[in-house]
Amino acid sequence: MSRACQAKRPCPARRQPFSLPGPASHPKVRSRFQSSIHSKPDKTKKTFHFGSLSSVHPATKTIHEKKALPNQTTLRPNPKPHHPLRGQHNPKEKSNPIEPEPANPPTSTMAERQLSQILAQLKAQPATPSYPEALTLLSKAKLLLLQLNALTPSPTVSPALQTLARSLYEQGALYSIRALKPDAFLRYVAQLGPFYESLPSDGGDDDDQRNRVTGLYLLLLMTQGRYAEFHSELEALAARGGDGAVDVENDRFLGYPIRLERWLMEGSYDRVWKAMKKGEVPCEEYSVFSEILTSQMRSEIASSSERAYPSLPLSSTKSLLFLDSEGAVVQFARERGWTVRDGQIIFPAAGGAAGEAGADDEGLQQQRDMSQVIIENALGYARELETIV
Repeated sequence: MSRACQAKRPCPARRQPFSLPGPASHPKVRSRFQSSIHSKPDKTKKTFHFGSLSSVHPATKTIHEKKALPNQTTLRPNPKPHHPLRGQHNPKEKSNPIEPEPANPPTSTMAERQLSQILAQLKAQPATPSYPEALTLLSKAKLLLLQLNALTPSPTVSPALQTLARSLYEQGALYSIRALKPDAFLRYVAQLGPFYESLPSDGGDDDDQRNRVTGLYLLLLMTQGRYAEFHSELEALAARGGDGAVDVENDRFLGYPIRLERWLMEGSYDRVWKAMKKGEVPCEEYSVFSEILTSQMRSEIASSSERAYPSLPLSSTKSLLFLDSEGAVVQFARERGWTVRDGQIIFPAAGGAAGEAGADDEGLQQQRDMSQVIIENALGYARELETIV
């Protein structure tokens, strides 16, 4: 080839020396690589084979690994162990929120609905459910009230739920009276007390039920001879009716026991008898106490007759004791230990009382003397106090 051709032939580009980024771009490293490339290989020295990374400089090896695996991320030293049950959070992925399951109806709403159903069953026909059946319903209602924390009134309990609980307790009290269970009735009255104090008076059916239960409580106290508690309850009623909300005397439920107690204290047993016989009883539950009051009146009249008369005819005793027949008088006389002879009732307690009075005259005289001494001493002390003052 001629020199002209060689001159026209483009000169091949000069091969640039191999350069690496990072540590390999250092001047000393670059001169080392350039000398190894342009110089002849020396068999006594180790050569660098770029096809194998085993003899490459550590910095160069890391660079080749990065170039070979560009999509892989470099692991950090001492990585935290990955928990097999925990997923990795990828910010690019859209999070799918877990849809909440359809919620069940609130427990409180279900319980209140069941309480309303139980109350409707108890109020529907008072004579239909027997006392054991009513007791089962009331026990279930108490469990529901316990679930709602409404056994007793509190600020966290709504007024509607308190009214529902009060109505259930009132039905329990009425069923207890019908079944002649005074202890159960007193327990219900004790449970109703806080509800009556917390709930305001509205003058409607709720107040009628309250007066109904309160009147039954007054009758029970009167039949049991607990007159102190009877009058304490009357004072509480007067204080409650001081604002004109309750007319105690004219109320059909509260006025009935008040009138009976007044007539009994006066000894007007005939008026008590007529009040119980003429249908003046306010409701069915009040008639439960009629037989009890009648028995108490007969016992009181019999005790007074034993002290007042030595004997009485059967006909007079029949009207005196409010009995229906002479046979009933004879049966009553035998129960009392009286003697029935020739149409007469002889009271054995009259002669015995006279004999005991004659035998105790001396003891009575001594007691009178002692009482006179005490009275004289008290009067003397009073005179001395007046003199000092």
